Amino acid sequence: MENKVIGRFGEELARDFLLRAGYSIKKMNLRAGYGEIDIVAEQGETLVFVEVKTRTSDKYGEADEAVDGRKLANLKKAVERILEEKGLSEREVRLDLVAVDIDRKRKAARIKHYKDIG
Repeated sequence: MENKVIGRFGEELARDFLLRAGYSIKKMNLRAGYGEIDIVAEQGETLVFVEVKTRTSDKYGEADEAVDGRKLANLKKAVERILEEKGLSEREVRLDLVAVDIDRKRKAARIKHYKDIG
């Protein structure tokens, strides 16, 4: 249960980060056949699908280390399915990662944005 709460909190931080960076948020937690896209946003003419990874400890690595080849392949399949279902295949599209590492002691978060991961 705590992982879901931390994950949702990380998604909120990522959403706010993207809004401050000038993105327009279109949808949160969009289900697709191969999983879920955490954030769908627009930056100019580009439709941006964002995976958010949140960590409160480096026990299993930092948040940006959590997307492996299998996860990336599933994200790409999910994006393709969404584009096909919504008739958006002509759009310029990008897949990004927002990594959120939370330091509970300092009550601070470090957010890293990786553009075009796939």
